[in-house]
Amino acid sequence: MIKKVGYLGPEGSYSQLAANEMCPDYKKVAYESFYLVMQSLKSGETDAIVLPIENTLNGGVLQNIDLLQYTDGVIAVRECTVKVDHRLITFKGANLANITKIYSHQQAIAQCSKYIYENYPNAKLITTPSTSGCVEMIKSYTEAGIVGPHFKADGYEVSTFSIADEQSNSTHFLLIERGIISEDKSCNKIYFSFTCQHEPGALLKMLSLISTLNLTKIESRPIKEKVGEYRFFIETDGDYSKTEVKAVINRLKERATSFKILGCY
Repeated sequence: MIKKVGYLGPEGSYSQLAANEMCPDYKKVAYESFYLVMQSLKSGETDAIVLPIENTLNGGVLQNIDLLQYTDGVIAVRECTVKVDHRLITFKGANLANITKIYSHQQAIAQCSKYIYENYPNAKLITTPSTSGCVEMIKSYTEAGIVGPHFKADGYEVSTFSIADEQSNSTHFLLIERGIISEDKSCNKIYFSFTCQHEPGALLKMLSLISTLNLTKIESRPIKEKVGEYRFFIETDGDYSKTEVKAVINRLKERATSFKILGCY
């Protein structure tokens, strides 16, 4: 039986590119929201899902960090990075000087703000759930969208130049599967979250416990049920199957008020 991987659609999205890279032999299934993508994994409708977790310009994709944190029985098992290159898409033959509306994902619009405001200062900006999803919103020759250069659709044309403010832009994706980490899991990176006592020096003490590991990422998110308190998300280099690495993680787990391994990849 062919396995299925879920991603934020429609076809042509950056999430699909990540799914193609990490699961080339899986059947690709598109969903309308990240929530539905995660639900497909929980229900068994898909065998794995792809979620963008961080963008080099905009930082963490907060909705997906929360989905990974608050969904039990899932874990990230692989990662990949996809270069983001924004292009303007219109009906074939459209006069770009006449554009009055621009559709796309809110991050894509934000990442092209300089181009938009220099060329279309009066255009109405309308957000869509994904970059590729903006195309179905284009109804006239005075409307445009922002997609990747890989996007293709009959009757449309994509600009030959990038409209992004920054050319060095990429998104970090994780492949999520059902299950928990095994004790002999070999990996290059470990991604986990924890909370600690809400008192002076508490975070410093926790970080000192993992000082032998190279931190590749650290960020915080408010704890939903505790106003003013935060949960910390950390990615480190390390092989979980190594006894010395596992000992570091276990010491942190023992001291934390809550702890969860989100991924080993």
